[in-house]
Amino acid sequence: MEEYAALPLFAGIREEDVGAMLACFRARRGSYRSGEPVCEYDGSCREVGVLLEGTARLVRIDRAGAQTILEHVGPGGVFGEVLGFTSYYGDSVFVVCEEECRVLYLDYAHIMQRCQKACGYHSTLVRNMFALVTDQICSLSRRVEVLSRRSIREKLMSYFAIQAGERGREEFLLPFSLTALADYISTDRSAMMRELRRLREEGLVEITGRRVRLGPGDKAEA
Repeated sequence: MEEYAALPLFAGIREEDVGAMLACFRARRGSYRSGEPVCEYDGSCREVGVLLEGTARLVRIDRAGAQTILEHVGPGGVFGEVLGFTSYYGDSVFVVCEEECRVLYLDYAHIMQRCQKACGYHSTLVRNMFALVTDQICSLSRRVEVLSRRSIREKLMSYFAIQAGERGREEFLLPFSLTALADYISTDRSAMMRELRRLREEGLVEITGRRVRLGPGDKAEA
């Protein structure tokens, strides 16, 4: 149970109690390859997923086929239809595996209903889950901040500034590819690449693969 006990969801819960909780919450596991859908938010999913290993993204696909990345999920992250995402207007919402994933699923109803033993660690898990959901809300708020910018340049610089601020340094690794970044900021990839080229020419950013470093800007203009 050491693998599970290290997850943020089980923080503060003794390793020997985790096994009992997994049985109580009807836990099951799933493994997925890159590109595979992990789950679809179609009204039937009543489980909370916990990413044990790998990375995934929450994706909305509208009826025209346009894709928008809503959230990036890393190890320890939680997801699930019951946590607040709903499909409207015929859109489809999926969690899609980016890198080979292993997922732990817990039955939501059994988490939210106190067991007959009124276990103290049950309350701890619920608090942990709400803390993780709060983190998700903060992440979505940051995305709203990015999307509220009018131009591609402003969206890119806002996103880069948030990433740098979270890490406390001007150099960081993007959590996904540039193609996925275009989806995340809801813009055309070709137009975004042109803007990135201008930003590099002006000395505002340096990009090598997924590694980004914020620069001081074009000193000639200073």
